Amino acid sequence: MPTRRHVLTATLAAPSVVGAARAQGTGGPIRLVIPFATGGSTDVIGRMVADEMSRRLGQPVVPENRPGAGATLGTGLVARAAPDGTTLLLSTISGLAIGHTLYRDRIQWDADRDFAHVAMLFGTPYVLAVNPAFPARTLEELVAESRRRPGGLDYATSGIGSVPHLLGLRLAQATGANLTHVPYRGGSQAATDVVAGVVPALLDGLAATAPLMKAASVRPLAMSSAERVPEFPEVPTFAESGVPGATADGWAGIAAPAGTPRPVLERLAEAVRGALQTPAIQRRLAETATGPGDRFLDDMQAYVRAEVAAWAPVVAQSGARPE
Repeated sequence: MPTRRHVLTATLAAPSVVGAARAQGTGGPIRLVIPFATGGSTDVIGRMVADEMSRRLGQPVVPENRPGAGATLGTGLVARAAPDGTTLLLSTISGLAIGHTLYRDRIQWDADRDFAHVAMLFGTPYVLAVNPAFPARTLEELVAESRRRPGGLDYATSGIGSVPHLLGLRLAQATGANLTHVPYRGGSQAATDVVAGVVPALLDGLAATAPLMKAASVRPLAMSSAERVPEFPEVPTFAESGVPGATADGWAGIAAPAGTPRPVLERLAEAVRGALQTPAIQRRLAETATGPGDRFLDDMQAYVRAEVAAWAPVVAQSGARPE
């Protein structure tokens, strides 16, 4: 006959057992929380990966957009979810590495302690681009133009506290440019207004900006990469343009709540690895000059931990304040 202790132990273990079974393809759908509005490049790639993961896991991975508060709103939802492999996060540098410090007084989670990081999906630098009608063709000319304008020069980003926002602050501090931040609720909305001429300049990830650059809808002036990107060899880096402190790479990944069983995490990591190797996703990454992710499980956990530590002083020194 089972003892009271045996019954209690089995009861406490039940959620993990059920979650593990579901993540092995024997249960209902997996929710992938995307902490951004629909339509941006991260959203698009996340949805493609979710579709490919569904095939490999034998159950649907359903994207759910939960934007807000610099991507920390959706991130927090996953931090509080059951650690059973049925709720995942499309993790990003802005929501975790930046949001961890910027929103410290508003959030109840820790980017390392409260998440089990599964995989990196991609890495990408950031681009400063302008509407084709804008007179500047170099970063130096943009700085000069910003000083000439009485109200300064507006630049659009995906939101307050985003990496592009911080890069804009750093550019202004380093060059003396008179820049005014115009935050949007998503990168695609910001890009749309720059292409339309509503805002003259854009700071966004290369993954989102590359198609606009190829279509000549925007004119790139500089990138945050350490070296020039082979697909756009004519575009200098910020360092080459006189701002060595503006080197940065953005990234996105997949994370689960901390405490998710290791076999479940390994199964999810393999599904992501397989998804990234599919021709459709490789083609999409190539089109946006974006490098596929190469970090999984423990390597990704260590990477996120290092990113939080690296960005904490940058956020503090920037003077940026949450919405």
